[in-house]
Amino acid sequence: MGKPQKINVSDRDFVIGISASGSTPYVLAGLQAMAASGITTGCIVCNAESQIAQTVDFPIEAVTGPEFITGSTRMKAGTAQKLILNMISTSAMIQLGKVKGNKMIDMKISNDKLIKRGVLFIMDELGCTEYQALTNLQKYGSVRAVLEHYND
Repeated sequence: MGKPQKINVSDRDFVIGISASGSTPYVLAGLQAMAASGITTGCIVCNAESQIAQTVDFPIEAVTGPEFITGSTRMKAGTAQKLILNMISTSAMIQLGKVKGNKMIDMKISNDKLIKRGVLFIMDELGCTEYQALTNLQKYGSVRAVLEHYND
């Protein structure tokens, strides 16, 4: 077994434990350690009134019922948990100001697909040509920077 990794969590963070059963020992122990350190906790579990859900500040219980194939939690429980995590991360991005309207403006422009997407966002927002959008994206390095420059 390897050496435990150090994590940098503060009372400004929110830690979510994920356990289909709601009783996974290491998830429970981790959440208890976070709570003892004054960290706000939540969980996503798939059984009602589980031990983990009773331990955290903000429980999410997505009761999915038994799996079609016993022991295959990825089918219903894992899918439900993934959907909930997608909702949480999307909400966080909106609250952090990384979204304008329905567009992610703080994406890293790291490949051709994202460059094209950024150019389209800029064209849509500023009503400019593709050439102008691409030139400004290259000049300022991000969709956010272009929009901030032109919306000042």
